[in-house]
Amino acid sequence: MTYCVAIALDDGLVFASDSRTNAGVDQVSTYSKMHTFEVEGQRVFVVLSAGNLATTQAVVHRLQRDMEDGVEESLASVERMAEAADYLGRVNREETEKHSEALSKSGMKAEATLIIGGQIGEDPPAIYMVYPQGNYITTSQQTRFLQIGESKYGKPILDRIIEAGTALGDAARCALVSIDSTIRSNLTVGPPIEVMVYARDTLTFDHYLCLEADDEYLRSLTQAWDANIKKAFTDLPRFDWESAHGRKRRGTRVSRGSARTAPGKTAPGKTKKPRR
Repeated sequence: MTYCVAIALDDGLVFASDSRTNAGVDQVSTYSKMHTFEVEGQRVFVVLSAGNLATTQAVVHRLQRDMEDGVEESLASVERMAEAADYLGRVNREETEKHSEALSKSGMKAEATLIIGGQIGEDPPAIYMVYPQGNYITTSQQTRFLQIGESKYGKPILDRIIEAGTALGDAARCALVSIDSTIRSNLTVGPPIEVMVYARDTLTFDHYLCLEADDEYLRSLTQAWDANIKKAFTDLPRFDWESAHGRKRRGTRVSRGSARTAPGKTAPGKTKKPRR
């Protein structure tokens, strides 16, 4: 399984992904799911991948080859981020269709879901989620992030913290906590954790982290999060009945002597009267 998240903010973009893949409990491997593409000083792209590993590798290879060969349509030639998402969707669909029939006979799927984000020239930065069918969605003013893979465990912290004006550093920490929460609840997601922070209008990648399980910063962040969330929980308001010492409890108290007797049986200490 996989978990990747991309966040769009006023100040730029944040991307984070785990690196664990598995084809069963005894086939666990490590592969990067974060891929970068750049035309120096002109445009930058980050692609996050989830789904069939062979398909995602074929898609990434195709994107690289199209840029290197200077084909008519590539990440080097599209004029808008939406066009980049449309192009990626078409490549994804074509690579999926090559092997879908053969894989389906084995009960497997060739599908991959992708996120692409970045900036082209003076256009604003943007992120898009691209589905296996080739269609895509982007963020809104209310929903500033996109997730692929095992998303449910890491979503609550994003819902509470992420806003358009959130600082890049805060968003990057939030993304790490989101992935850490997922790792705690799902063993198929795991380190190394990759983080890319893109500052708006820089058209270059300056802030990249690859955090192993024993990374000092990652350990300190998870420990601080654990300690503070436990403290926040203990500081929650008490119920009225928790502070009402000596107050009579409401409800029905059942004594031993009033316990219900099973049909056909006589309660202890009582003699069953014969019927006349």
